[in-house]
Amino acid sequence: MKEEQPQKQEFLFEKVNYTILLIGIAVIILGFVLMSGGGSDDPKVFNESVFDFRRIRLAPTTVLIGFGITIYSILKNPKKAE
Repeated sequence: MKEEQPQKQEFLFEKVNYTILLIGIAVIILGFVLMSGGGSDDPKVFNESVFDFRRIRLAPTTVLIGFGITIYSILKNPKKAE
């Protein structure tokens, strides 16, 4: 019989990848926070702040940048750079 040698557990990514991934998730959360608000408590009153720059341009752009950062963190291969 052959003796089974315990295999060393390896993570799928390096520490750098996880750090970049967490930064990307934080940017996505920031984008969704920027999107929130702007509503009115009274349904008969329309609030123009729904269509301001922050909710229409800045927040979606921030979310897309966050998704780009997370995709980069997944595709980055630190072993190849060495």
